[in-house]
Amino acid sequence: MPCRKIALFFLGLALLLPATGFCVGSGKEVAKVEVCAEVIRQFVKIPENAAPPILLRNAQAIAIIPGIIKAGFIAGGRYGWGVVMSRQDDGSWSNPVFVTLVGGSFGFQLGVQSIDAIMVFKTRQSVDRLSRGKITLGADAAAAAGPVGRSMSAGTDIRLEAEVYTYSRSRGLFAGVSLAGSGLQIDYEATDKFYGLSGLTAGEVFAGSRISKVPPVAAHLIQVLTRHTQ
Repeated sequence: MPCRKIALFFLGLALLLPATGFCVGSGKEVAKVEVCAEVIRQFVKIPENAAPPILLRNAQAIAIIPGIIKAGFIAGGRYGWGVVMSRQDDGSWSNPVFVTLVGGSFGFQLGVQSIDAIMVFKTRQSVDRLSRGKITLGADAAAAAGPVGRSMSAGTDIRLEAEVYTYSRSRGLFAGVSLAGSGLQIDYEATDKFYGLSGLTAGEVFAGSRISKVPPVAAHLIQVLTRHTQ
């Protein structure tokens, strides 16, 4: 009888667990979102070396990739993991979707370097293409090193023709950097783990559908991003 009771107890416990097998807000995903919020705070800390406010106000999406590893000898490469958030119709920001950045380079280089990167998506089309799974900067979406400073006017912004503007932070300062040739890809597994669901698409997260529980760090990141993009 005791064995039967124990078996029934564990059976009942199993029925109470989510069918996906995920817990909302897995550890490393939560930590990554926290780091992304800090990267945004640092990004706007020195206005003279940050993206022009008008570019941020008109952004259709922003990707934040902390700790990109650049390494190589003769041939090199880079890898990073972070999040992307999409602008909603009412001007608010969506919950984060996890992404990976992978790219290669060729030329004389030596050593390993870690940088933080931010990508400002200027067009809705580039966001839609990323939502389908992956884009290659410079091929699927025209990309360029982002301009810096507070003096850019609305008239100047009109002449900016790239779809994605990229920035990197090294030694504490942000500057425009070219990430052309890098692939930005949706990380479905990390996104599922973060929200405790299975089979989420980027479009569903951006639209807020299917998601009933959002880890508090996501709301904090939205708050930080909103404060600096209005």
